[in-house]
Amino acid sequence: MRALILGLVSVLASACTSMETPVAKPEWTLLIHGGAGVMRRAEMTPELDAAYRAGLNEALEAGAKVLASGGKAVDAVQAAVIVLEDNPNFNAGKGAVLTREGVAELDASIMDGRDRRAGAVAQVRTVKNPVRAARYVMDKTGRVMFAGPDVDDMAKDAGLEIVPPEYFITPRRQEALRRALAGTFVPMDRYGTVGAVAMDRDGNLAAATSTGGLNAKPPGRVGDAPIIGAGTYADNASCAVSATGDGEYFIRASVARMICARVALQDMSAEQAAQATLDEVKALGGTGGVIVLSHDGSVALSMNTEGMFRGRADASGARDVSIYADE
Repeated sequence: MRALILGLVSVLASACTSMETPVAKPEWTLLIHGGAGVMRRAEMTPELDAAYRAGLNEALEAGAKVLASGGKAVDAVQAAVIVLEDNPNFNAGKGAVLTREGVAELDASIMDGRDRRAGAVAQVRTVKNPVRAARYVMDKTGRVMFAGPDVDDMAKDAGLEIVPPEYFITPRRQEALRRALAGTFVPMDRYGTVGAVAMDRDGNLAAATSTGGLNAKPPGRVGDAPIIGAGTYADNASCAVSATGDGEYFIRASVARMICARVALQDMSAEQAAQATLDEVKALGGTGGVIVLSHDGSVALSMNTEGMFRGRADASGARDVSIYADE
């Protein structure tokens, strides 16, 4: 009997030493993205590369400041996205791509993982920060989504900052529109979106996404960014996701919700769930990327494109930003 007991102890000890040591999740974590697509080093000037990285770092700083001070995940993702909306290098807010009629139509959404409340807006033309309008919808209206001119009117009545439609237009996006209407394809003109996901010190998750959509899109076209379950999702029981890419395919695949379902029901890590879902998108013919933060602290910044503007910060002091897929 003594020999049997010693043998069992030896087997158990061996099994324990072979198991992976659990990695403690940080007190808080923030992931951001600024769009996925064709980002080739040969086509990116050093100045533009530096500008993108500086913008990502500024957004990380804004969201991290909220989380480090004990703030809520939903406030952190909003803070990070606002910085990206204000940066004309990204396709959201100022500097968004234009419709074929030459105007900016903006979409945004936000979701709180604590109770799955969500807010979304589409076809915004005068709200300086569409993510603020989405937050207003979530917090104040009892609804989930509003679209069209009434969003601008509602935001104005709510006291949100309103700007003329020309505020969003930049020479770079006007040139991109001219190329598209002339039938000239430039990969980096194609699409882009910004987004953030976060976990706060209480373990709560949140996600937010904002975009100008597709360059030269038909007026009225809406992609996945404001669609809860497609471009944005957050649930404390599973994960938080913000997506970027071919919106029609991301809607058809219910990308954000599917990733969280795989985390919750198939016990996948953030990376496994993201990859499996992006494989589905690719099979349909779509490309793009996602940032994912699981309830267990695992993260993914995944893409099936040549690059994705992305960044990560957490309470351990980690801070990094990347552009290309091989970084």
